[in-house]
Amino acid sequence: MKNCNLVAIDIAKNVFQLHGIDKESRCCLTKRLSRDSFKTYLHQLPVCTIVMEACGSAHYWGRYLQKLGHEVKLISPQYVKPFVKGNKTDKNDSQAIAEAALRPSMRFVGIKNVEQQDIQCVHKIRERVIHQRTALSNQIRGLLLEYGIAIPQGIHVLMRYLPEILEDSCNELSDFMRGEMSSLYSELIAINQRIDSYDQKLQTMYKQSEVAQRMGKVEGVGRVIATALLGLGDVKHFKNGRHFSAFLGLVPKEHSSGNKQRQMGITKRGNCYIRQLLIHGARSVLIRVKNKQDKKSQWLQELIARRGMNRACCALANKMARVLWVIMAKGENYKVSVEAKVV
Repeated sequence: MKNCNLVAIDIAKNVFQLHGIDKESRCCLTKRLSRDSFKTYLHQLPVCTIVMEACGSAHYWGRYLQKLGHEVKLISPQYVKPFVKGNKTDKNDSQAIAEAALRPSMRFVGIKNVEQQDIQCVHKIRERVIHQRTALSNQIRGLLLEYGIAIPQGIHVLMRYLPEILEDSCNELSDFMRGEMSSLYSELIAINQRIDSYDQKLQTMYKQSEVAQRMGKVEGVGRVIATALLGLGDVKHFKNGRHFSAFLGLVPKEHSSGNKQRQMGITKRGNCYIRQLLIHGARSVLIRVKNKQDKKSQWLQELIARRGMNRACCALANKMARVLWVIMAKGENYKVSVEAKVV
């Protein structure tokens, strides 16, 4: 244990597999610990480099190990998978983590602090509640359609029409079904109130962060996108804006061989939630550029005419991601006068 230069840990809920290697990259430690004995063992472990997969509870253990003086690195599971030898076992997984960590070109994940995880949790809970509202509204529409009542799209339209439908005695809704619909309507109101409460929490987080407010000056970026980016942690480990955009899956997928280069649609890798938010933000910008005459709007108008709305959304989201990386990583302010260039 004293000779270990690097220790790879395959973490789980109740079982932790350790694999240590020395300076000559030879195995010097193989140990399997329960959750109760894991923390005790960590206090006895000499200071070294510790590597884990960026999975559930990894950021907590990363912060815990950093307090003990260790250098902690997290690796994305997709980069560990190619190094797994034989069948999938905890022992093989820990060995694969150590093997991956030794690669000179390996990319590591930044460790989030508690505040960043708080922001991320609010976004995840809000996203789940929105999915529940969508499922509930779809069920209400489907049930009403069985009684010959069709409601146009949009949650606000549904909230406006539903009370009128419940009060209309001329439709085919039975007394029993009116009672059920009234119950679903009350449930929908409660979900809307819960979403509003999370929006207020995000607004508070947005106002408390100077970085988020600087990001909010970018067209198409509001409190939701700005705070979601804060939850990513330190973005300085990305080499540049394109690296950050690639992390979000907004760069073209490439399938090249020899002298033939072929680019396809976006890769859709990485954080799908933030990618979705950026594309929605880009769409909100594109629908308002029709009557604008500045150079960026003219570029977007030409892009829409040449490539279509969906590709233009992805292109603008890509540009937004690069601009936001500069704001977060380099501390710069957004300059509205910067001319947009075709990418």
